Amino acid sequence: MKAGLNKLLITLGLASAVLLTGCERPPIDAKQTGFRGTAMVEINNPRTQEKLAAENVAPPGVPVPADGPKASAVYKNVKVLGNLSEAQFTTFMVAMTSWIAPKEGCGYCHNVQNFADDSVYTKNVARTMIQMTQAINSNWNAHVKDTGVTCYTCHRGNPVPKEVWFDTAEKKKGGMLGNRNGQNAPSPNVGYASLPNQPFSSYFLAGKGAARITGPTALPTGHVKTIQETESVFGVMTHLSNALGVNCTYCHNSRAFADWTESPPQRAQAWHGIQMVKDVNSNYIVPITGMFPPHRLGPDGDVAKANCATCHQGVNKPLLGKSMLKDYPYLVGPPAGKPVTVAQQK
Repeated sequence: MKAGLNKLLITLGLASAVLLTGCERPPIDAKQTGFRGTAMVEINNPRTQEKLAAENVAPPGVPVPADGPKASAVYKNVKVLGNLSEAQFTTFMVAMTSWIAPKEGCGYCHNVQNFADDSVYTKNVARTMIQMTQAINSNWNAHVKDTGVTCYTCHRGNPVPKEVWFDTAEKKKGGMLGNRNGQNAPSPNVGYASLPNQPFSSYFLAGKGAARITGPTALPTGHVKTIQETESVFGVMTHLSNALGVNCTYCHNSRAFADWTESPPQRAQAWHGIQMVKDVNSNYIVPITGMFPPHRLGPDGDVAKANCATCHQGVNKPLLGKSMLKDYPYLVGPPAGKPVTVAQQK
């Protein structure tokens, strides 16, 4: 009897230990962000913060004078950034290589036997991405402020940014009872919850609806939203929280999540960020799908697209708010021409 009790206690102890592996050990930092007693607080794990700080260090820049002959006069077939000096242009090309393809080198985007050749698809993609970066820094100050973005903000030394999304075929599959809507298939996109695991196509493309489901009154008064819409909104909100490494109360008032007048200012900035993501996906990324080879496309043949994590990567300010634009001021200003289309490359 006693031996059986000991075995039971040991089993319960081990089971408890396994369950606790899903919890974070103390100490945990808590910072009050609103009125006391209202759960307006930011929770952070100092060990996680230390790791994120190490992962969000901006590379050193190389300031170069704008004097000297223009790149378009020195090199052939310079369709973007030809207004830079030769020194600026070559310095930026070296910087882009280190930001995007440090292992592959110049040959990742260029035919090294003829740098004017356009046969390497990545060169054509890079042109459009430079224009996109200029457009973000010019048109979306409501979100990026004066900090801005560069190629490194998203790429971090990878040819394809780590955090991208596809309109996965898995979302459309169903069992005997119909379409599962991407649910009950745990994914880090939505914090491994049973929510739809790919909510991005519903909100991060032009023409898609706003992520709002809360009615304006306590009782039903004509405000109609489905359970599926509600779950999808919770999915994309979970993504935002994880992408920025923050709680819901970073953007929302715990007393009235839907009320804009009581929300922290970060909510408005996040709204502009969502509109920015719609813009870059719909006007710069999706239109050049035809430039990419099949192995760069998703299961449904769509191109990799941006979401909040593409830039933020776990922190509320990409690269912890460090601006790289002082060394690359030409990434601010009107885009160097309209987005280059697939047809123009043929």
